[in-house]
Amino acid sequence: MGWNSWNTFGCNISESLIKQMADAMVNSGLRDLGYQYVVVDDCWMNSTRDSSGNLQANASRFPSGMKALGDYLHGKGLKFGIYQAPLDKTCAQYFGSYAGATGAQGHEAQDARQFAAWGVDYLKYDWCSPSGTIDDQVRTFAKMRDALAATGRPILYSINSNSIHSKTGPQRNWGDVANIWRTTEDITNKWDTGQTNGYPMGIQNIVNVTVPLASYARPGAFNDTDMMEVGRGGMNDTEMRSHMALWAILASPLILGNDVRSMDSATQTILKNQNLIAINQDTLGLQATQVSNDGTRRVLAKRLANGDVAVALFNQGGSTTTVSTTASAIGKSGSSFTLKDAWTNATSTTTGAISASVPAHGTVVYRVSGG
Repeated sequence: MGWNSWNTFGCNISESLIKQMADAMVNSGLRDLGYQYVVVDDCWMNSTRDSSGNLQANASRFPSGMKALGDYLHGKGLKFGIYQAPLDKTCAQYFGSYAGATGAQGHEAQDARQFAAWGVDYLKYDWCSPSGTIDDQVRTFAKMRDALAATGRPILYSINSNSIHSKTGPQRNWGDVANIWRTTEDITNKWDTGQTNGYPMGIQNIVNVTVPLASYARPGAFNDTDMMEVGRGGMNDTEMRSHMALWAILASPLILGNDVRSMDSATQTILKNQNLIAINQDTLGLQATQVSNDGTRRVLAKRLANGDVAVALFNQGGSTTTVSTTASAIGKSGSSFTLKDAWTNATSTTTGAISASVPAHGTVVYRVSGG
């Protein structure tokens, strides 16, 4: 859980901006709800390495340097994330929107040691190239995995194998390589872009790709449905709520992409939903599996560590409909169950029927206990 600079700011980042976001995460209460990582995405680095081949911060953007920034974040009780790419160029460099060619190719161990020395807690590592087979990617991503491990510092390893590449996320379980791995091309703040798995991806499109990959998820290794778009416009409140609910039940990282300095009350209500955060962060570490899907009504269920089951009643259609399942269908046995609505906190009892009237693109989430 945390925040990443890319969705809202792209290359327009600076030391002062990152510090402001960190302060806002603390002051808004997000940090205390579990949003800990502050990830500085592409364009933080100088366009050239130093004479020893070391990465350098862009001096005009980050005049105090990256270690000082990490120290600031740690002083706020936050964790420090940074971006790099495994080939010769970062994504912005590949597309010509940022100068230089400072990717990690040939510098994996050196960069890993540098990140550890700066106090980095999270590395986002982005294969932004059409080149290479899946086997090439595995070998190259594994180099940085091993380099990070050799530093002795625990650094969460986040990879994206999909940028302008064949869509390898659905083709492979990356749990032997990374802690979290992107399943699709980049997200945008739309419900449905019509993409199966191509740039850019809407919320519904990402869900379609990621639901079948549930067996990959386990503690320490998770499918990553990309940074969140809640609070960035482009969708109505019902769709924003579904976005949060679906990311939670899919056990995806919850990495915010909005400007946390200026969140409205609706955005805060969604992102601070402690019921959904608890479902997402449950220690059993499972992703929800699909119980049923008729093309409109989709039911997903996530087993939780205390024996409860979180169930999402998801309406993929364009008008309100009733979405239903049963306690036995989601893996519960018995004759009496309690349903807690993750949005309203209302509780009810049932002998087995689980049902709700769900608006278009809406998602009702119950935590089912008892039995």
